[in-house]
Amino acid sequence: MASESQLQAKRPTSAALAGPYGHPFHPILVTVPIGAWVAGLAFDIASHLVHRPAFLTQGSEWLIAVGVIGALPAAMVGFLDLLGIPAGTRAFRTGLVHMALNLLVTAAYAINFLWRHSDYTDGGSVGPGKLALSAVSLAVLGVSGFLGGKLAYRYGVRVADEDTQAEGYASPHSPSLGSSPWTSRH
Repeated sequence: MASESQLQAKRPTSAALAGPYGHPFHPILVTVPIGAWVAGLAFDIASHLVHRPAFLTQGSEWLIAVGVIGALPAAMVGFLDLLGIPAGTRAFRTGLVHMALNLLVTAAYAINFLWRHSDYTDGGSVGPGKLALSAVSLAVLGVSGFLGGKLAYRYGVRVADEDTQAEGYASPHSPSLGSSPWTSRH
């Protein structure tokens, strides 16, 4: 049986802003910065492998910007999810570390973008410092993602309770599901 604090962490603080019960917005929104930053690092590396890397260098710069912009709404709804976790719990402490790492990564990428934008190259490959900053930032993001997974899959933050989840494992021929256009009656 779930405790009251566990049930509290499963419910949205604001369903309109953070997503309805059992379907939070944070996990879908984080795909934008993660995808952009992974692609940006791939462009950084590829800029060292081609003869004319200007398009990759510039593309990486803008992918970093897209990631920073995309991180803002993801952070806002993630913060709303954090507010639903009772303070003083392991889940809350994990959420704070997850948030701090994400803010650090976003700041590092913002700095990386400004560095690249102010020091625009003549079409050469991405410099080693900028590439290293992207690689380290992405590694820290991986650690933060691990903690986000721990929040959802170990602590059940914003995940539907077991009774609600059981609905997905019931047989379609179960009498408890009632009639629907998807069940056949033979």
